[in-house]
Amino acid sequence: MSNDTLIGIDLGGTNCRGALVCDSDRLHFESRMATRIDDGLDVFFGRLVDFCRSLQQAGNAGGLRVRGVGIGVPGAISLDGTVRVSPNLSPLNGIPFAADLEKALGLSVSVANDANAVAWGEHLYGAGRAFDSFIVLTLGTGVGGGLVLGGRLWTGADGAAGEAGHVTVEPEGRPCGCGSRGCLEQYASATGIVRSVREALAAGQASQLSEAGSALTSRRVAEAARCGDRVARKALEQAGRRLGQALAGIANLLNLDGAVLAGGASESIDLMRPALHAELRCRAFEVTGRRLQVVRGELGERAGILGAAGLARAKGLGDS
Repeated sequence: MSNDTLIGIDLGGTNCRGALVCDSDRLHFESRMATRIDDGLDVFFGRLVDFCRSLQQAGNAGGLRVRGVGIGVPGAISLDGTVRVSPNLSPLNGIPFAADLEKALGLSVSVANDANAVAWGEHLYGAGRAFDSFIVLTLGTGVGGGLVLGGRLWTGADGAAGEAGHVTVEPEGRPCGCGSRGCLEQYASATGIVRSVREALAAGQASQLSEAGSALTSRRVAEAARCGDRVARKALEQAGRRLGQALAGIANLLNLDGAVLAGGASESIDLMRPALHAELRCRAFEVTGRRLQVVRGELGERAGILGAAGLARAKGLGDS
């Protein structure tokens, strides 16, 4: 086993997942913790440092020398690892995350946008291997986006490219944590899908989900939709339609080979696909719409961890 070992972390709005990554697609000592950013920034940061140290100690016990940390964080991340803005983890806004973690851990740290990390993971080991140029959309607490163009991660002039979740699909729509309204993530994220169901229930529409209360999740919505529940089906059709709108514009702009859908809500892609493709057909140019293959990611929860470590390795953090 290689000693070229990095800690890879996928920091989400709800959960934080981590593992040790050597020089393959295998993960070692996988672990997770609840993000709980509402506990306060200092408490959260202390828990994250402890989380990283526990992985480092597990590696030491297993004969693996950890040489650095790669972490994916939702939001716009500057090239030096500062969190410019994170709509779903707003206490991190303006925090020099990489520098603070390096100081606390005594290890080199690479911080990337979480969807960029997923995109790079899928590029290295997953569904992205089939495409020269593609976008990843992560359908989780929010909707993240990562672009691989010509086999290279495209982060833009300020490191903030690929934020497809904040493409406007309804100009006067739902308020978004980014400060805008009607963003894609307000309709196509797991959170947005649940909100669509709750709005329908509040309007008096009949559904088997009416008694779900706080236990209502996008997975339960999908289960109800597969059982024929009209409210659940409409929520997922709306998510598919909004995804199709956004992808049509992206296809016309960039003429990509593929779109890889990842994250928890991507498990329902079969229920969203008809509406998604209907929007693609009517909104994208024929040549760009036909070129774009919409597929589900192959790596599941491993994608962000593998990608964050891969991006750290590309910066030389894992070099001996």
